[in-house]
Amino acid sequence: MKHIIFGGDGFLGTELTRKLVERGERVLVCDEKKSPQFGNYDSPHVSYLKMDVTQPDSFTPIEVEEGDVVYHFAARLLVPILPRAERQDYFWQALYVGTENVLKWMQANGLRNMVYYTTDMVYGHTEVHPRTEEHPCKPIGPYGEAKYQTEVLVSQYRTQGFNITLFRPRLIIGHGRLGILGKLFKLIDLNLPVPTIGNGKNFYQFISVSDCADACIAAVAAKFPNQNYNLGSANPPTVNALLKTLIKEANSKSILIPTPAFAVKAVLASLDRINKPLMDPEQYLIADETCVLDCTKAEAELGWTPKDDDTSMLLVAYHDYKNGNSRDI
Repeated sequence: MKHIIFGGDGFLGTELTRKLVERGERVLVCDEKKSPQFGNYDSPHVSYLKMDVTQPDSFTPIEVEEGDVVYHFAARLLVPILPRAERQDYFWQALYVGTENVLKWMQANGLRNMVYYTTDMVYGHTEVHPRTEEHPCKPIGPYGEAKYQTEVLVSQYRTQGFNITLFRPRLIIGHGRLGILGKLFKLIDLNLPVPTIGNGKNFYQFISVSDCADACIAAVAAKFPNQNYNLGSANPPTVNALLKTLIKEANSKSILIPTPAFAVKAVLASLDRINKPLMDPEQYLIADETCVLDCTKAEAELGWTPKDDDTSMLLVAYHDYKNGNSRDI
């Protein structure tokens, strides 16, 4: 038996691989790339296959054993920001087509157990706070929509005897991941004003990559419940509190500048229309909302609890940025 991780060279995949190797497990990393910065290839317990989940033929070299566990993390993210015309196909191919290929391959090879990550962006705008797994799913862009359609696909396979545990995480951060935080860190290092979309009194929630990997291990231990679970930190702070702590830690002279959310969104939408986007609409349209996930279901059914708090996670990301230990993934 081994652990097959699609997208295994990415941020979450490498963290899970590290934890599995520490437990003496065998891991097959399946990914388009092989990065020495994040890879775990110096262990005899880890093998690597260069492949692309959007290409069915690339699954052929995988040797399947009875009891193999599948994790599907292969995806494309909202960074870098793409022009509007390119987003639909870009996300659909990687997210939906890739997921469909993984499930068809599993079915053809007699595998039925999988841990799959989507995103909290399937919810769209916050209608009920905090957001439980029963919150309406109304994605507001092609990334969230493609992810949501994969959830519909997963539901169909669950009725065919598959055991698929599905996680919806908040923004995943930790050692090595910069993502959309790079622009924020640059402003603070330059002692420039930091605008908030809205008054900054809304609460903001992260989830650490370590906690995400622990959730995967908990799902396997629980024998792959056919359920959807939110993943996020406990007791998230407001945007203002989070940023003030970061500015203080950086010894910066930056100040927070609240802005009228409707006006900022209008400007960002105008830039997007002329193909000069500064942020993806799926990011700025909810930037002034409280988007906090209720994670009590995962705690009750999987015995999982988040260990890392939001402030510490943000400071770790900042210091990695300062030390040159981050990349946009």
